[in-house]
Amino acid sequence: MSESNPVERAFERTIFASRWLMAPMYLGLSLALGMLVIVFLREISYYVPQVFELTADKSILVVLTLIDLTLAANLLVIVLFSGYENFVSKLDTGATDDRPAWMGTVDFGGLKLKLIASIVAISGIHLLKRFMEIGKGDATAFGEQDLKWLVIIHLVFVTSGVLMALMDWMIARSKKN
Repeated sequence: MSESNPVERAFERTIFASRWLMAPMYLGLSLALGMLVIVFLREISYYVPQVFELTADKSILVVLTLIDLTLAANLLVIVLFSGYENFVSKLDTGATDDRPAWMGTVDFGGLKLKLIASIVAISGIHLLKRFMEIGKGDATAFGEQDLKWLVIIHLVFVTSGVLMALMDWMIARSKKN
């Protein structure tokens, strides 16, 4: 094996070190997670005092909103941990039992599938919330055209997820052969 020249080595080291340019983005995602927590707490503090006046439909919409926010936060954590570990550096959490079991095991393919599955779930919850508003006379309710587009967009997400899973399955199968 031949020794590479110093210019090439310096260039390759620079490219390798450039992965650290992603670190501020992951820090920004941590701040976004904090923002979601604040929004979640704001929603809780708004609806808790009204709990005895909420109808069953309204309480279901509130719960779906909280689930929606939680799924978005889960998605952020998955992207934050997996993205950082896959593209920047391994997380040194020390000798802790608190480390999620999936950390360090989710590769880019797994991250992609978890991401699309979360997006489909969030989209489905949003769609369900809009369907529950039909006929309620709510000024914020969507029109027929808006609902049609929400369904189409959700179906695009579902189809994309199925196609991504199929591609990963085909790649894994071809590697076995």
